[in-house]
Amino acid sequence: MEQNSQSNQNKLAVMPVGKLLLSLAAPAIAAQIVNLLYNMVDRIYIGHIPGTGALALTGLGVTLPVITLIAAFAALVGFGGAPRASIAMGKGDYDGAEKILGNCVVTLCIFSVILTVIFYAFAEPILYAFGASEDTIGYAVDYMRIYVLGTLFVQITTGLNTFITAQGFASTGMKTVLIGAGLNLVLDPVFIFGLGMGVKGAALATILSQAVSAVWVICFLSGKKTTLRIRVANLRLSPRIMAPVLALGVSPFIMQATESLLSVCFNTSLQKFGGDVAVGAMTILSSVMQAAMLPLQGMTQGMQPIVSFNYGANNLPRVKKAFLLTLGCCLAYSFLLWGAAMLFPQWLARIFTTDQSTIEYSTWAMRIYMAAACIFGAQLACQQTFVALGKAVHSLFLAVLRKVILLIPMIYILPNFFSNKVFAVFLAEPVSDTIAVCTTVTLFFATAWRLINKKE
Repeated sequence: MEQNSQSNQNKLAVMPVGKLLLSLAAPAIAAQIVNLLYNMVDRIYIGHIPGTGALALTGLGVTLPVITLIAAFAALVGFGGAPRASIAMGKGDYDGAEKILGNCVVTLCIFSVILTVIFYAFAEPILYAFGASEDTIGYAVDYMRIYVLGTLFVQITTGLNTFITAQGFASTGMKTVLIGAGLNLVLDPVFIFGLGMGVKGAALATILSQAVSAVWVICFLSGKKTTLRIRVANLRLSPRIMAPVLALGVSPFIMQATESLLSVCFNTSLQKFGGDVAVGAMTILSSVMQAAMLPLQGMTQGMQPIVSFNYGANNLPRVKKAFLLTLGCCLAYSFLLWGAAMLFPQWLARIFTTDQSTIEYSTWAMRIYMAAACIFGAQLACQQTFVALGKAVHSLFLAVLRKVILLIPMIYILPNFFSNKVFAVFLAEPVSDTIAVCTTVTLFFATAWRLINKKE
């Protein structure tokens, strides 16, 4: 174990940055692509249920804020704890890094219990508030009540897998997602169509798959191959340890939690102006946007251990090289995805449904909604580098800026200036993205980049 640990840390410190970034980012991107299938396969199968697919897909779309919020609490702990542990390892403090891991395990379990109780007990009123109608509430409640029973598995899988990749075990982190996604892909058609369980079958398949992934993560982090190990002695909650972890994790938490709030704002506004078909189209658009985000998140996850470790070791030229390579790759991917959304929106919509009215609605809406997706890679690269550097305040501000300060108000403001209210709601996304990206890039080069150059 000691030899394996030394090898991984040497790799973070001395391997050529381009080769290192590829070795860490490629498995992370592959994992995110697989995770994309994990999240979308339920929607694809449900959208193709004969007769009721369109309404069932809309009902599932109403549950997305809940699913996103559960994942956000895992991000609060995992994306706050893993960079702190990486920085500690860069300084040679492995005992401190393991204490961070142990505290994060306990915190994830506490969050799981609280979230399960709240979302199960108040499922129906929550879903009505999130945009469900009388026609879709049944599908939404059926899916949500089963899904939330697997909250612990989601928290463990998502929250602790970051500690695996942060140690340089990117391929192992990819296997975590691959195992669950592969099992979900197999179980979904069996439960949905073979056993005739519909949306309940989709939810059951998902939580069973997450359970297997959670067992895999716990076994690895308790085994001999890992550098940081879960130890019983460290499973004691310490505010002194968790406070900086949660402070750093607030930014990715807000990024995901506000996705949940955004879904509510979009769904309720679109339900008011366009009805169920508009909400169904939004489910498709948000799914396509996830395709934009997850590979970008994989790239920045590959960057994070390099930046955090070398920043902790004061090796600043490697920090700069890792950031610039990540920025270029993120922008290149953003342009490719934007081109696909502009040229083939109808094809993308057909992946999720055969309902012609939903396809037509999604086609014109996607070109508006994703009009500024080409530059979003810069937003995520800069924002996640702030997190990797431990700059909690900056990353928090940027997370709040795009969604809370800009996008949510515009969802309600812009319809006052356009006769086509639905068009105005979709337009809020590219307008907010453009302002947010310009602000983020300016702030990054005025603060973090200048600080790195000064220290160097």
